[in-house]
Amino acid sequence: MDLPYYHGQMTKKECETLLLKGGVDGNYLIRDSESMPGVLCLCVSFKKFVYTYRIFREKHGYYKIETVEGAPKQIFPNLEELVSKYEKPGQGLVIHLSNPMMRSGFCPRGRRMKLEMNVYENTNEDYVDILP
Repeated sequence: MDLPYYHGQMTKKECETLLLKGGVDGNYLIRDSESMPGVLCLCVSFKKFVYTYRIFREKHGYYKIETVEGAPKQIFPNLEELVSKYEKPGQGLVIHLSNPMMRSGFCPRGRRMKLEMNVYENTNEDYVDILP
């Protein structure tokens, strides 16, 4: 999954620590569920507490989310559209998603960082010359 806010197999405790850092309401991320294999969790901070919503994969690659009791069930073609909907207030979450917590070291496709390597001349000396 190539989403910057998807953290994979992050534990609930690690998630809470990251989302509550700074005390900002609306911090969010998606992680794998620890208790239900194949299920994702959308986690969002609000009033020094982390709320977790389960995201289930449906037929044909669609996603369904469990929000507040009585809210109509909605199905999304991808996680980007699911997140986009819940970035708007009043959609069934305790608070709208406002601040994605990006995975460290994330590089979007096509924007990979070029690694620079220094090439050293092989000598038996204590100091070496760096080749251009």
